[in-house]
Amino acid sequence: MKVLIVEDNKELSESVHDFLVSERFVCEHADSIDSAREKLLFYSYDCVLLDIMLPDGSGLELLRFMQHEKIMSGVLIVSAKDALDDKIAGLDSGGDDYITKPFHLPELHARLRAVYRRKKTEGASLLTCNEITLNINTMEIFVRDSKLDTTPKEFDLLHYFIVNKNRVLSRQSIATHLWGDHTDNLPNFDFIYQHIKNLRKKINALGGADYIETIYGLGYKFNTTTT
Repeated sequence: MKVLIVEDNKELSESVHDFLVSERFVCEHADSIDSAREKLLFYSYDCVLLDIMLPDGSGLELLRFMQHEKIMSGVLIVSAKDALDDKIAGLDSGGDDYITKPFHLPELHARLRAVYRRKKTEGASLLTCNEITLNINTMEIFVRDSKLDTTPKEFDLLHYFIVNKNRVLSRQSIATHLWGDHTDNLPNFDFIYQHIKNLRKKINALGGADYIETIYGLGYKFNTTTT
């Protein structure tokens, strides 16, 4: 999962970042509404962890911006305020959930995953595409009831493909979604080809179809329409 942490408290932001990275999240950071707007326009995120109190205004302004730009990331609102009115305002402005400071990092982790499930898999823990099933909670993949032995990045890659099945994904979008926005300046994305090659080989070994189609000059597509 790729998360944008919008938080101006450096110590808290770093603590959340380090914890989520240890849980296999890809995290980027913005410390103001302006910097968050810029990132949201140029990059895609599964979830936004949004502080209400920011140095250049209210996080509710960013929620309204996301609605106007039709940015469909899930939003978990974070605030030191525990007033009911603040919670209602945040949820009515487009937030998917609300957590109050101070919070425990495992609870934050659980809430982010719950927001992601509701936005991407309609609340289900199992994501199925023909003979392939992903368990979002246990990070396991099964092909025709046989467990697929994958690396964490291979799981994330297949997950990203299935969520976006039958859509062409550029090499850059795959790289930035799974490895972070710093991949923008890499000279090439050859490492993606190697990950896809390994994933294809493992799926085929268990009798799964080769859904990953190379779209020359553009990227890749998890194509289920011709199978």
